[in-house]
Amino acid sequence: MTVTPYSTGGSKREQVEHMFDSISPKYDLLNRMLSMGVDQGWRRKTVRLLGQEPVAHLLDVATGTADLAIMAARKVDRVTGIDISEGMLSQGRVKLAKRGLVDRITLAQADSTALPFPDATFDAVTVAFGVRNFEDLEAGLREMIRVLKPNGRIFVLEFSKPQRTPMRQLFRFYFHRVMPLIGRAVSKDSAAYTYLPKSVDAFPEGPAFLAMLKNAGCREADARSLTGGIATLYIARK
Repeated sequence: MTVTPYSTGGSKREQVEHMFDSISPKYDLLNRMLSMGVDQGWRRKTVRLLGQEPVAHLLDVATGTADLAIMAARKVDRVTGIDISEGMLSQGRVKLAKRGLVDRITLAQADSTALPFPDATFDAVTVAFGVRNFEDLEAGLREMIRVLKPNGRIFVLEFSKPQRTPMRQLFRFYFHRVMPLIGRAVSKDSAAYTYLPKSVDAFPEGPAFLAMLKNAGCREADARSLTGGIATLYIARK
């Protein structure tokens, strides 16, 4: 199932790029409001696990405004972040300048399905809340694994759907009814926060995504449920 943020015009890649350009000035504010800051805790957990092994050069795919890249810079000497949205990257560059991280984190516009890096360039690859936006998920996974060094790790943090009552019902009501209303009111974008729950519903989570990671070239893959199943952290090794 393919979900596009807008009903007409352009490829999914073009539509996602336009959508995130549109909401980029309010993106960080909305993330903190809508998740009550829990999203940052998920990123911190990802970075803690990343730091369990040496990482000299990290690639952060769909880096957005560079939240995860900034956290990772505490443990990694060099971080490269890529995103298709120049609007999001512009917000990220402002944050890097304020934190004095311009020399340690490089942000560049690039498509996840055609990464502009040689094979086996990075010690680890991360992507937080971005894989469900890939126009071609399988191609994106193959590209991330291609640029990963042998024995390197990939960390995919993504929303998932809780399976247990009452979290399942509460999550669905909040995600499908409350979040789109708040998102539209704050971002002034009528489609972005309607697209979000639809994209999560369409994402092949759990065992299906683990199988995709292995089919793309990982020799081991594991999933860790977070906050009652609202998010899942997938960890795989090349």
